[in-house]
Amino acid sequence: MVKTINRIHSRIGRWAAFFLPVAILFLSLKMSPNGSGRITSDGAAKSVTKEGEDSAVVANQNPSPMVEYVRAHKRIKRQEYPGIDFKLTGVLPKVVDVFVPERSLGSTHFDLLIHFHGAGYVVRYAATQFPRPLIAASVTLGEGSSVYGHAFRKSTEFSTLVDSIDAEVRNRLNRPVKIRHIILSAWSAGYGAVRQILSVTRNYDRVYAVLLLDGIHASYIPEGRVLAEGGKIDSSELAVFLHLAQDASRRSSGKRFLITHSEIFPGTFVSTTEATHYILEKLGMKEKAVLRWGPLGMQQLGNARRNHFEIMGFAGNTAPDHVDHFEGLYYFLKRLMRL
Repeated sequence: MVKTINRIHSRIGRWAAFFLPVAILFLSLKMSPNGSGRITSDGAAKSVTKEGEDSAVVANQNPSPMVEYVRAHKRIKRQEYPGIDFKLTGVLPKVVDVFVPERSLGSTHFDLLIHFHGAGYVVRYAATQFPRPLIAASVTLGEGSSVYGHAFRKSTEFSTLVDSIDAEVRNRLNRPVKIRHIILSAWSAGYGAVRQILSVTRNYDRVYAVLLLDGIHASYIPEGRVLAEGGKIDSSELAVFLHLAQDASRRSSGKRFLITHSEIFPGTFVSTTEATHYILEKLGMKEKAVLRWGPLGMQQLGNARRNHFEIMGFAGNTAPDHVDHFEGLYYFLKRLMRL
């Protein structure tokens, strides 16, 4: 791994210092989306959250080693946000960060956002921008989608998490509260948790909206053989997301579902573009070409929507492009709720 990083560094020269903290996270590991969570790095599970650096935490992608300077790649500033902020322990393998924005403190009815994978301050910022009273929980468990899926292998784990957040918020506010809608969002490897949670019928029924930020993958069949070489997508790993897309695409549906994807092509497993296009094909939909500005300098190239289901495609196949999707959580969350 060290030799690989050194070769990349020699190619991109002195400008690498700007993007190297993020690039290392991407280039130092590989992820098998079939649940094996095959990792080739033992030191990538570190949060890069110093001011001025990216918010990537174990980004399980294999983007191009190139670096580009055309898009802005603006970043949310790391700072404290007014409100109640506490850590929930003993529920998941790692602590759960919970935040209630100041302007929501006087409410009794809340939406609950549970986000998987990424720095907590980005989630807290998104919570401050949310148009309704919100409780925001941030969960970062480590390397690979299998880590997230494994955390919810028991069918009761999700209910335990929701009930624990509810009880602690009641305790902190010293009054009864009611959760109106449960929203799940995930970036990169975090989709593994969402997939596992939704695979349980009673969990699926409780969830109102789902946001996947450049994080929806599957294996090739046979493993590692890309579509251009005759490989096929393991549809079983996308089944729950296809079901949700079918549900949300109905006019009368009570579900909301938004997926964003980049142009990153991992090569060893199904890309977010391939996964989303598989779902669109099954629904008889196509992603249409567009040219629009997205949040924080992102460039939108594709769009598909049917009722309460939407896919948004964005330019870029580098590590910073992947991180852009997470940094834009505040924007995509509001768009999700308008579907």
